[in-house]
Order: sequence, then C-alpha cells, then structure tokens
Amino acid sequence: MRAAMFLVSLVGVLCHSSAVHAGEPAADLVLRGGKIVTMDDRQPVAQALAARGQKIVAVGANDEIAKLVGDKTNVIDLKGQLAIPGFIESHGHFVGLGRAKMMLDHTKAKSWDDIIAQVAAAAKTTPEGQWILGRGWHQEHWTKKPDPHLDGYPVHTRLSQVTRKHPVLLTHGSGHASFANAEAMRLAGVDATTKNPPGGEILKDKEGNPIGVFRETAQSLIASAHGRSQMDLSPKQRLDELHKAIALAMEECLANGITSFQDAGSSFEMINVFKALASAGKLKVRLWVMVRASNAALERQLGEFFLVGFGDGFLTVRAIKVSIDGALGPHGAWLLEPYEDLPKSSGLNLAPVPDLRRTAELAAKHNFQLCVHAIGDKANREVLNVFEEAFAKNPSKDARRWRIEHAQHLHPDDIGRFGKLGVIASMQGNHCTSDAVYVLRRLGVRRASEGAYAWQSLLKSGALICNGTDAPVEDINPIKCFYSSVTRKLANGSTFFPEQKMTRAQALRSYTLDAAYAAFEEKQKGTLTPGKLADITVLSRDILTVPDEEILRTEVWYTIVGGRVMYERK
Repeated sequence: MRAAMFLVSLVGVLCHSSAVHAGEPAADLVLRGGKIVTMDDRQPVAQALAARGQKIVAVGANDEIAKLVGDKTNVIDLKGQLAIPGFIESHGHFVGLGRAKMMLDHTKAKSWDDIIAQVAAAAKTTPEGQWILGRGWHQEHWTKKPDPHLDGYPVHTRLSQVTRKHPVLLTHGSGHASFANAEAMRLAGVDATTKNPPGGEILKDKEGNPIGVFRETAQSLIASAHGRSQMDLSPKQRLDELHKAIALAMEECLANGITSFQDAGSSFEMINVFKALASAGKLKVRLWVMVRASNAALERQLGEFFLVGFGDGFLTVRAIKVSIDGALGPHGAWLLEPYEDLPKSSGLNLAPVPDLRRTAELAAKHNFQLCVHAIGDKANREVLNVFEEAFAKNPSKDARRWRIEHAQHLHPDDIGRFGKLGVIASMQGNHCTSDAVYVLRRLGVRRASEGAYAWQSLLKSGALICNGTDAPVEDINPIKCFYSSVTRKLANGSTFFPEQKMTRAQALRSYTLDAAYAAFEEKQKGTLTPGKLADITVLSRDILTVPDEEILRTEVWYTIVGGRVMYERK
C-alpha cells in the first residue's frame, strides 16, 4: 500500500514539476537524488531542486533538473536524504545564544553541588575581581534539593565561600531569575534593607537576608553592577566581544539547520550593529528582529527602524517585544489563581496593562507587529484583551499577525480567542517536555490538563502556531524540539497529555511555512517553491516517517542559505 502511494506521489511530481525551458541558464546549485519535501501543496514532494543566485528556479524529477546542470553548477547528491525548507527559529535570543557560549554552561548540572564545583574550578583560573558568569541552572531539574534551601532555591553561603574574591552571576535556565554570590551582592549594594523593585523579587530568609536569588526585574540590580565593571573596556573591546557572540550564534544556528532566526527582543543600539553587519554582507543567518525598548524610546525612534529585507534579505525589523509576566519555573508566570506549590503567590506582572495598551497604539500607528511574552493564564487573558481592543480601534484589511510569545498556560475560555482574533501563538515545543516535570506541582492536574501547552486545542480553534526553542533557554536544536512537539515524551518515558501533541506535518509546518507567515515572510520563504529563497536544510533521516526513537538520531548534513552551502557536516 505504501509503495503504491509513493508511486502515485512520484507520478504527481513528474507531472507537476516546474518547467525547465530550453536555453535557460545553468543553475548555480542543484540538489538531486533525494526526497525533497517542499511544504508546497501544489508539489509536495520532489527528487531534485535547482537554484540560481539566492532563488529557487526549479523543483522536480532528477532528469528534468539535470537540464540545468552546467560546468560551474554545484551539484549535491543527496543520496536519499531528506531536504526541507530551512528551519526558522521563531523565538530565540540571538546575541544571548552567542554569549551563552562564552560563559559556564549549567544546563547539565544535576545538583547545586555540581554548580559550586564548576564555579570553584573557574575561580582558580580567573583573575581576582573579575566576574564569573554562568547560565542554565534550574532547581527543578536537580536530583536533590540544595542544603540549605528556600522553596527549593539555593542559599549563597557555600558558593560565596569558594568565590570570596570573585563576583558571580549565574542566570536561571528560563532567563527569568539570577543567582549572585556575596561579592556580587556587595558590589550591587544589595543587603537586608534593599526593597523589591516593581515586577521583581529578592528572595530573603527568615531573618530578612538575601539568599542570592533575584527573580524577574530584580535581576537588574546585579546586572547593573556587572555592567559597571564593563565600563573599563574600550568601545572597540566591547564591540569585538559583541561581534564574537554574534559569530558564535551564527555558527550554532547553521550547524543546527537554522536559516532564519526570529530574535525576541533587541535594543535599537543592537539593531544598528545588525544593520552594519548586514550592509557589509557579514550576516550568515537571516534575522527578523523584535525591538525591545520603553514606550518613550519607541515614540522617539520606532518610525526610523522599520526594515524589510535589508542587506540583501538578511535583516528585517518590524515587531515590538514586551514581557507582561515571567516564567513558570521561578514562579513568575502571572496566574488567575495562586500556585499550587506557592499559595501566597499568583506570579508577577512585569508590564502594567495601561503601558501595554500604549505600546499597542504605537505598534498600530507604525504598522509594527506586537509580540508579547505571556506565560500564565492571567497574562494571556490580559494580552488578548489588549489586542482585541486595539484591533477594534484600528481595523485592518490585512491580518496584523500580532503574536503571543509562549502562550504556555491558557484558561479554556481563552483558547478559542486566538483563532477568532487571528493572534499567532509563538510556542516552543521543547518547553513542554522540559517544564512538564514541575507543571503539575505549579498548576495542579485540572489547570494543566485544560490549558498547558494546548497545541491541538489551539490548532482546532483556527490558530496558527510557530515553533522554536527560546535559545539559549533551551537547546537550539530543532530536531529535539520537533521530537518534543510530536511525542511530548519526557526523559523518564512518560508522556505529557499526549492528546495535545502535534502531528509530524503540523510540527514541520510550524517550523517552516507557519513560522514564515508569523513574520509576514511566507512569500519569500517557508516552502521550496520556484521564486522563493533557496534556504534549505538537508537531514540524515526522514523525520516525517522514521520511528519516534530515530528522530533524535537525525543529523543536519547541509544548511543552505540563499543558494550557498553555509554548513556541511564533515
């Protein structure tokens, strides 16, 4: 039966392949001898593809595309491997991804003891007075609770003992909390008398002393102290360090098959750096950037920064990023009801709703998309309310394609509003399987079953989901995220509400065509269609058909951006 269906599909490919005309110039790049899944319903599968310059010129059968091979054509024999539209990372932090490669990696730590050992080792080779930075710790992923601890969070005492002459700043895996040692708190001027800033919390023990954990906006107290230490660097040194982070981010993207990266929040200053790199032809990955700035700054500068396809198609700036709440892991997600495991708290509201309304007005005025980080059900409801009000005041013939970033925990009454309003759910498949170990503790079974990572419920409502990893919060590898999306399987073998998992076709679409649509880029990318950009990822296995357990063994063999091979597995 499967063989018969393949023959029908192949006949369809041969009958509907894009025409190659006599005398047509040779292609610069030809892929042949594989399975090419185009994500274009008019021609879903092909054997070969040709590109000239940055664009695809033909897709079809091997013998048809062979007519476009010339003396200088780069011909790649796929040897039966799978070629798909280049993965689009729909929500990540581009510079943060690179910077994470320049600090201690705590993502594999099994306990607070492991992290202390990492930092102590770094202190032996770090000059006195220099900051030690790390990222990726998560107390819910440890095999045992720290001793001592407060609500599962470590206390700084033991870490401070091994780092008396070094300030230490360790960012939580979610990015929504940080840990500081005694020296870092001293430099920041934080002590028992320091008050919580709006939208943040300094965790303190029974005596009122800070334990070293800073949630949400309170992180800025320590970050500012670290920032002051960087003032000794020359402007050139700071720019060189930034360029290094960007280069590392590009390498990481290309090695993982990512051809486009939707950056979830950069300053105007950072965008100017991207712009300079794009002008010089030094961006290797296409960036679509959300502006992150105060309303006052947006009012002054937003109109000057609308960019579409700048730098030969490598830089677009057409969205605004706002965070209305925090993350579930550090109890920062804003909930309608208190946390099951922290009844005194319903989370944190980071951006006042009136401020968000003003941001929505600015977005509508300047034709920018509005992308709002909302994780808790209360946060999502408030954002949907603001969006609905804005759409009523500023009707548009075209979909505004405003987005809720994460949309992780929804009240059942709000799920249908996404499809009704045309609001895009920008979600991360691997957040589901990473967070599932503590979601039930935070929300309880009822709330988790009704609205936690409710992918199928959203899709059935008519909503569009675009996928990503929130890197460096999670591993940027799209294959791992695809696996999480289609299995919802945890490391212990259990499955988190499997009725909500995506089909493989839905998951691939969320990483390609729907991701492009979420950025107003579906006419340029997201499918392997003649006339579109030749952004292509070649995989060692067919992730649409192999057994679940083989998906994670899939490797990226080629990453092609604009018809140029930017990564080849050696």
